Amino acid sequence: MDWFGRAKIDFAHAATPLPLTRKDGSQTDLLKVVEAAVPKCQMNPLLFNGHLQTIYTAVKEHGPQIYYKRKIFDADHKTYAGTFAVDFVVPQHKDFDEELPPRTAFYSEEEFAGIGSDDSKPMLIALHGLSGGSHEIYLRHAIAPLVMDGGEWEVCVVNARGCANSKVTTGVLFNARATWDVRQFVKWARKMFPNRPLFGVGFSLGANIMTNYVGEEGANCPLKAAIAVSNPFDLEVSNKGLQRTWLGKEVYSKIMGNNLKKLFEQHKEQILKYTNVDYDRVQNVTYLHEFDRAVQTVTWGYPTENAYYRDASSCDAILAIRIPFLAISALDDPIAVKEAIPYQEFAVNPYTVLCTTSLGGHLSWFEIGGGRWHPKPICNFLNAMATDINLEAVSREEKMVGDGKYQFNTDFNPVRRKLNVLE
Repeated sequence: MDWFGRAKIDFAHAATPLPLTRKDGSQTDLLKVVEAAVPKCQMNPLLFNGHLQTIYTAVKEHGPQIYYKRKIFDADHKTYAGTFAVDFVVPQHKDFDEELPPRTAFYSEEEFAGIGSDDSKPMLIALHGLSGGSHEIYLRHAIAPLVMDGGEWEVCVVNARGCANSKVTTGVLFNARATWDVRQFVKWARKMFPNRPLFGVGFSLGANIMTNYVGEEGANCPLKAAIAVSNPFDLEVSNKGLQRTWLGKEVYSKIMGNNLKKLFEQHKEQILKYTNVDYDRVQNVTYLHEFDRAVQTVTWGYPTENAYYRDASSCDAILAIRIPFLAISALDDPIAVKEAIPYQEFAVNPYTVLCTTSLGGHLSWFEIGGGRWHPKPICNFLNAMATDINLEAVSREEKMVGDGKYQFNTDFNPVRRKLNVLE
């Protein structure tokens, strides 16, 4: 046990981290920026392991009061058609909509028509965890320092389909490799806010999606930097980790399975209308992997849930990232287990740095007094990149990472997918 809640912090990175130039012309690198952004990690000593940290998230608290206005976007992908909801952080308001999460209302057509801007404020695009949304406390804790008390950031949250009281219009829920909606929104944001540097952050399943997206975009990624928090990385390994222990299976997997069943129930009319999902089979689901077997495999055409997990995992995508990228994980995370962390991939890609803490649980990191540690490195890193680093000078080499000395003439594509989603 770490002494009195003091967590050990380690970094995994390439031998030669990505060189960076500060706006004053001095030189640094990605590892130095990350090390400066990560403060000491002092957890609540009463929550001395990952289970206690993670379970404590069930304690109800209000958290930071973040206000949103929502816009529904029509998807431009011919196959992955339908709609998705994006919540924009706005000043305090009182016109809440009872159908939406707390402190959230829809944009009026007139309001949204004037949303475009040529300002140069940094803008953060966030992705939440499994069955969550913009209302999640861990997410609000992370973005509050950027937008409250004079914060200069613009922030929005891309909600997964069906989450955060959004509607499902084509029978397709989100999945772990569904990068289409965030890709469309980033393109839209680049057009509407041409002078804003765009950044990304993802949490848990959203971290897996963000990592996949950044890897798929490679050197052409419109984001200037991105962060992945509590990423499960290798979904098959994480799934086996959940099923290996009683707590993993009977608590975490069961809770996540039940949350997804509730989500399915909210949208069953549309899902059953457009898919061949067996409703009775879904009703008999107990665990997360059973839900994926009953819904994701049928919806997407995967033969097994393990094939889905392997295809959707983001561990290989690390190799294709060509923007400054920080991952933050707790080694005692009982959901995104440490065995799934791709240390070797971080060690060969200079664009990436992995920060691990010995304590923290899953999206938890509770400190004495109820505060959380993870907003500190997130906000410190984002502010450093936005204010101190010359983002236009960041090199984006397209060549494969590694030493380049190979016996055979081979082609390894880290983001090639087995499932081909046709237009």
